[in-house]
Amino acid sequence: MSDVARASAAGEYLPYPSNATHLPIRLMISVLAAVVAFVSSAQDARAVPAFAVQTGQPCTTCHVGGFGPQLTPFGRTFKLEGYTMRAGTDFTLPVSAMVMASYVHTAEAQPSAPAPHYAPNDNTTLDQASVFVGGGIGDHFGGLAQITYDGVGRAVSWDNLDIRAVTHTTIAGDDVLLGVSLNNNPGVEDVWNTLPAWGFPYTSSDLSPAPAAATVFDGGLAQSVLGVNVYAYWNSAVYAEAGVYWTPPRGFLRAMGADAYEGGPVLSDATPYFRVAYQKDYGDQNFEVGAFGLFPRLEPGGISGTPDNYSDVGLDASYQFIGDSSSIYSINAIYTHEGQDLAGSQPMGASANLHNTLNDIRFDASYYWHNVIGGTVQPFNTWGSGDSLLYAGNRTLSPNSQGVLFQVDGTPFGAEPSFLGPRVNIRVGLQYTAYSLFDGASHNYDGLGHNASDNNTFRIFAWLAF
Repeated sequence: MSDVARASAAGEYLPYPSNATHLPIRLMISVLAAVVAFVSSAQDARAVPAFAVQTGQPCTTCHVGGFGPQLTPFGRTFKLEGYTMRAGTDFTLPVSAMVMASYVHTAEAQPSAPAPHYAPNDNTTLDQASVFVGGGIGDHFGGLAQITYDGVGRAVSWDNLDIRAVTHTTIAGDDVLLGVSLNNNPGVEDVWNTLPAWGFPYTSSDLSPAPAAATVFDGGLAQSVLGVNVYAYWNSAVYAEAGVYWTPPRGFLRAMGADAYEGGPVLSDATPYFRVAYQKDYGDQNFEVGAFGLFPRLEPGGISGTPDNYSDVGLDASYQFIGDSSSIYSINAIYTHEGQDLAGSQPMGASANLHNTLNDIRFDASYYWHNVIGGTVQPFNTWGSGDSLLYAGNRTLSPNSQGVLFQVDGTPFGAEPSFLGPRVNIRVGLQYTAYSLFDGASHNYDGLGHNASDNNTFRIFAWLAF
């Protein structure tokens, strides 16, 4: 699964209670029921979102640390093959769910509450609750669909979607896996845990403070678009993918609980995307190097007119040592460069510069003992062009931020079934984020006396899947 908290539906959430949330709830329940009925009645259907039951394997077979979403080579193959692998022929329920809750404390109270119904500090919340439908139908079709209740925004929306069709062919004597994916977030179809859709941290809270600047590729289009991607995986080594994304009609997005037309992001036309990667397995070790590119044309504020042109291109790499599973090491890295041509925003007074750049680099290294207890450290750095209007919310008029995120977590039922059965798994953990630079400065970044370290965040979380 995505950093599923960060991959929640884009767009403004309505305060709760609100009748506006009832239409998405009714529609999504109807869609969910229809999908369940289809999967349940299809011939040879053996689809379950609790993929451990479908494959007959423990969670540790597919996931580093015994819990999603960080994938092992087996887990990557399972996803690339369209979620179709199964251990037997018995029907299993194709529905599962998850619940995520946390306690968030910042070094200093925030200037205002991070969301309605919350205090400026020391908040306990249900971050989200999700229902999944997924698995495979026969040998060529499968997917994963997620519906999420956002406990902070108090609204329901669609979340991660990845529907696939796959087949195999032979080229020059080598096996080639061919596939097509219908999805709603560039990168959500990816199988390496380097890109933002599934990158570390795999869980977060909307109550935690975050820098203002982020690339479009870093969740800027999540759940506000639909895309079709075709891919080829040659000899289990060379991966190539190309796709196109567009903004669906407003009525559709409203029904899905993610109306991008109120403030954006709205794509002015079809947006191209590409992904290439090379992976190599060496027994108990594997590595990957790759590149990606996304080139959206966005209508500022969701208003039709002259669009802003963005180009997000980057490099990524990963390494895993799995061995006998007593000690597991994992490293992921990504660098993203974004070019911004703000021909739409500048005349509207939303940016001072016509051309800006934004860069982001992240590196995470983790260790897991027996796939039960683990720790991860992630340094991160974002920097780019100063702009007196785009970054008017801070004193330095700069997007620069940097820091380090630490996490320790435990997953007791990753290898062996819990006392509640094979479908139930839980992860509990602690996170600490330390900022050395926040929105352009270490000290008094907003001109009101607030320092970067005031946003240092301690979080306790519990993540239950069943």
